[in-house]
Amino acid sequence: MSRTVIVTGAGRGIGRGIALRMAQDGFNVVVNDIDLGSALETAEEIKSLGRESMAIAADVSKEEDVYGMVGKVIDEFGKLDVMIANAGIANIKWTVEMSAAEWDQIFAVNCRGTFLCDQAAAKQMIKKKRGKIINCSSIAGHAGFSLLAAYSATKFAVRGFTQALAKEMGPYGITVNAYCPGIVGTDMWDLIDEKMGPYLKLGKGEVLKEYSKLITMGRVQTPADVANFVSYLASTDSDYMTGQSVIIDGGIVMN
Repeated sequence: MSRTVIVTGAGRGIGRGIALRMAQDGFNVVVNDIDLGSALETAEEIKSLGRESMAIAADVSKEEDVYGMVGKVIDEFGKLDVMIANAGIANIKWTVEMSAAEWDQIFAVNCRGTFLCDQAAAKQMIKKKRGKIINCSSIAGHAGFSLLAAYSATKFAVRGFTQALAKEMGPYGITVNAYCPGIVGTDMWDLIDEKMGPYLKLGKGEVLKEYSKLITMGRVQTPADVANFVSYLASTDSDYMTGQSVIIDGGIVMN
C-alpha cells in the first residue's frame, strides 16, 4: 500500500526537491505552499512521475489552515504516514534594526508553523501508532550567524522542539527528526546574498561566493542533496533513529 506524505513549503527550493524525491520513493505527495500556483506546478510534475499528488494552499502559521490541510489529506488518502515541516522564511538584518513585528513573523512561520504541522500530524499518527515527523532546522540551528539572529533563534528552537516531541511520540512508534541544511542554491540564498551584500560591502553574488569558501566539499548544496537525506529519514531504514537534528551541509559546521 502506498504511503502518504505532506511536504510544506514545497512550491520551490528545498521543499520542491524533497517532494519530487518522495514521489520517486513511491509516496503519494501532498504539496503545500502559501502560493497555490507554485504548489500546483510541483504537484503536476509529481503526477508526471506516475504518483498521486494534491496541491494545498495553506499558511502554516495559521491553525485553521494546518488542521484543514491535514483533514483534507485524511479524507483523500485515509492516512498520513510522514509529515515534513519544511516551510520557512529568513530575515536579514542587524538585531538592533529589527522590529518586534519582523521578529514575530519569522517565529510564526518557522516555529509556530512547525509546531502546528507536527501537532496535527501527531494526532493522526497516534491513532495508527506509527509515523514519521521530519522538521527543517539548519546549520544556523547549531551555530548562530550574524545578520540572521532571528532565523538562527528559530532553528535552535526547532532542534529543541524536535528532541522534546521525539520523547513524547516514542511510545506510539512515531519518530521525530530534523535535517539541517547549509548553503543551498535556492531563492532563499539569493535573498540572503542580496540583503547581506550592503551590510558586508559586497556586490551581487559575492556573499554567496564568500560563504561558499566554507564548504569542505567545494560546491554549493543542491535541493537534491538535502532530499537524499530526508529520503532516509522518511524510510524504514531510519526506524530506530529519533530526536536527532543532523547537519547535511557539505562540511561547514562539524560537531
